[in-house]
Amino acid sequence: MTTEILLVTLAVLFALNAPIAVAIGAASVVAIAAQGDFPLMMVVQRMFGGTDSFHLMAVPLFMFAGVLMEAGGISRRIIEFANALVGWLPGGLAAVTIVSAMFFAGISGSAAADAAAVGAILIPAMKRSGYASDFAAAVQASGGSIGVIIPPSIPMIIFGFLTGASIGQLFAAGILPGVLIGVSLIAVSTALSVRHGYAPTTPFSVAEVWRTLRRAVLALGAPVIILGGILFGVFTATESAAVAVVYALVVGMFVYRQIRVQDLFGLFTDGAVTAAVVMFIIATASVFSWIAAIEDIPARLAGTLLGVTDNPVLLLLLVNLVLLVAGTFVETTASLILLVPMITAMLPSLGIDLVQLGVIVVTNLAIGMLTPPMGICLIVSCSISGDGLGAISRRILPFLAILLVDLLLITFYPPLTLWMAGWVAR
Repeated sequence: MTTEILLVTLAVLFALNAPIAVAIGAASVVAIAAQGDFPLMMVVQRMFGGTDSFHLMAVPLFMFAGVLMEAGGISRRIIEFANALVGWLPGGLAAVTIVSAMFFAGISGSAAADAAAVGAILIPAMKRSGYASDFAAAVQASGGSIGVIIPPSIPMIIFGFLTGASIGQLFAAGILPGVLIGVSLIAVSTALSVRHGYAPTTPFSVAEVWRTLRRAVLALGAPVIILGGILFGVFTATESAAVAVVYALVVGMFVYRQIRVQDLFGLFTDGAVTAAVVMFIIATASVFSWIAAIEDIPARLAGTLLGVTDNPVLLLLLVNLVLLVAGTFVETTASLILLVPMITAMLPSLGIDLVQLGVIVVTNLAIGMLTPPMGICLIVSCSISGDGLGAISRRILPFLAILLVDLLLITFYPPLTLWMAGWVAR
């Protein structure tokens, strides 16, 4: 009965809208108490054990790097460069929003941070330029989802921690899918802008591209250092997070001079609070995963799916469907910890590489960030634009459609993920 008690308690707490970490942790405690074979002290031990990992050190470090780069004036310089690159397209500000999100994705590793940092500037700018408020918010939400696909990516770090996959290879594997998604979102936003009559923001000028590039070169240096260092074996993914923090601090304090000594305490506090939320979810979910392993839940669920079909194509479609549904209702980190053991148990039957599976999983959960009720990118964009979740959800549909097409390409065309991953040693 332990499995039933665990899952029913979790479902009830989710239905009562309990916080994700509380729901997972409480369900785990109830299940352990009902089983009676382990002392409750095991909960504390598993929580500490679940977060005691060198790989997971990258999570708070990348989050703090994102906080520092936003405070250091990096976001505005990236947006100016993006405007020079694509502002000449119809609906130029919409395209600028997505390109800026792509650049910022190479810094923060978090979709919520991506959506907030870029959206705080560009959603008001689009509204002032005559864009419909809900359209502006939908564009920003869709662009923000790229934050977990283009490396660095916190969900990829967690996937690597759970499965033993090379985080460096996962980062490299996310580059081309991230670019594909960004380009396809720009195409959709441009087509919609033509329909609604949204004008370009600026004529194309090589001189302006060069001027804004020079201003943004240090801002763009962070993703170059992070990815270059990993691809060429200079440092690990976790070490790259520490390098990103130092780089952001030096640029923000001594080059752009946007961060003062008296600002540091508040920035450290913001970074710690943001990281603590994710780490608390990981800690409680590790207890859940431990119970699930004892009860053999992942293998049983995998066996259920394998009982439906043994065709690899149908299985991959079924896995995508499960992940899309989970991403709609469950927070990303919790989805990873709850579902990845089940999915990796089916890896031999799926017939794909573990690294490719990681990108498929993260892409599915990124799409889940655009679907209510747990769509974090939608929620962030709503809070900035002031629109209702329903209005933005309708506007997001064309972007969701192209993202599903991209997901099928990522799923069934392995070179899209594995070509660049092959450059990095396991």
